[in-house]
Amino acid sequence: MSISKNLNTIKSQLPKQVTLVAVSKTKPVADLMEAYNAGQRIFGENKIQEMTDKWEVMPKDIEWHMIGHVQTNKVKYMAPYVSLIHGVDSLKLLEEINKQAAKNNRVIDCLLQVYIAEEESKFGLDEKELEEMLNKLLDSARNDNKTLKNIKIVGLMGMATFTENKNQIEKEFKNLKTIFDKYKTLNTEHCQLNTLSMGMSGDYQLAISSGSTMVRIGSSIFGNRN
Repeated sequence: MSISKNLNTIKSQLPKQVTLVAVSKTKPVADLMEAYNAGQRIFGENKIQEMTDKWEVMPKDIEWHMIGHVQTNKVKYMAPYVSLIHGVDSLKLLEEINKQAAKNNRVIDCLLQVYIAEEESKFGLDEKELEEMLNKLLDSARNDNKTLKNIKIVGLMGMATFTENKNQIEKEFKNLKTIFDKYKTLNTEHCQLNTLSMGMSGDYQLAISSGSTMVRIGSSIFGNRN
C-alpha cells in the first residue's frame, strides 16, 4: 500500500469531527510530500529541530504539531511557525511558550498533557496539577493580569498505557474524556477546551469511540519507523 492509499483509507474511516494528525517523525520530506499531495495538511513531529528543517523546505499551508516532550530551551526554534503544541505538562513550559510567542507576535495554541497511563515513563499532569494550572489561567483572565496572553489552551492530550489490554486502554481514554468534560465549560479568551487529542495507530478507533476529537497516526500511514 502506498502512503496516499493508506492515508485515504484512514480518512474514510474517521468521523468528520475527528482531526487527523499524520505523525511524520523520522520520515523523509518525500514521504511527507506524498501525504501532502494526497491532501494531508497537518503533520506531527516529536523533535523540534527535525520539524523546523521540514518546515523550512515544505509548503507553507501546512499546520505543524509538536507532539513530543518539549524542552523549554528549544521552544524558540518552533515559535515562529508551530500551530499546536500537544504536550504542555508544566507552568514553566507554558510561560516559555508564551514568552517566545510574544517575541514572534503570535498566539500559540496548546494542549495540556494529562497523565492517564499506568506506566512510569509518560509525561503529564495529574488531575490536581491540571486543576491548579487551569485555575492559574482563570485567575490571570479574571484579574485582567494578561501574563499569558500569547498562548491559548484549546484542549487536553493523553497517551494510554502501551499494552495489549484493550479494556485498560479504553478505561484510560474514558477517564481522560471525563476530565475533559469536567473542564470544557471553561471559556476565557485564552482557555477554551474544544480538542481532545488521544489515540495513535494501534488504538485510535478505541480512542474515537471514547470521545477523541484528534488522533495522531504515524505507522499506519507511513509504515514502520526505521
